[in-house]
Amino acid sequence: MKTQIRIAIKMFVLFTLLLGLAYPLLITGIAQIAFPKKANGSLIIQGNKVIGSELIGQKFDSIIYFSSRPSAPDYGALPSGGSNLGPTSQKLKQLVDERAAQFAEFNQLHASETIPSEMVFASASGLDPHISPRAAMVQVERISKFRNLNEIQKVQLTELVNTMSESPQFGLFGKERVNVLLLNLKLDRIY
Repeated sequence: MKTQIRIAIKMFVLFTLLLGLAYPLLITGIAQIAFPKKANGSLIIQGNKVIGSELIGQKFDSIIYFSSRPSAPDYGALPSGGSNLGPTSQKLKQLVDERAAQFAEFNQLHASETIPSEMVFASASGLDPHISPRAAMVQVERISKFRNLNEIQKVQLTELVNTMSESPQFGLFGKERVNVLLLNLKLDRIY
């Protein structure tokens, strides 16, 4: 019996050192060498200040910026997650209707215009940093108006959305998308 306990303790210590210490250190080291920016959170730094991450959505509710996708935890990284409301939920229907009305009013859209779904539904994580190019294009008119852009600048803004659009990952996974934080930072640099 004592032999079995000793063997169990030795195996526990061995696998704790191997899988709890050596393996994580090895993977961290490989990531730091192969993908240092991604391994460190894809942080965006201006001056000496971290202003965000390419991987985490932020709230933009100013009329001069592109709006982000709604977030169930209000962009909080620690309590991240979806609302867990199902398709038959009255609360979800109410939230979607409110968000649609708010987005339409904010962007001065006509009642007949279709609002992109990601602008009324929160993502599963609540922290998705992307919207579709179509959702960005719907906002071009508002941003042009409130930044006092002329017609040439408005066309340039449309081209900016197109150039900032990312293809599906490996050409297969996901859909075409635009990172809202990167788009708004580029928007500030240009205008």
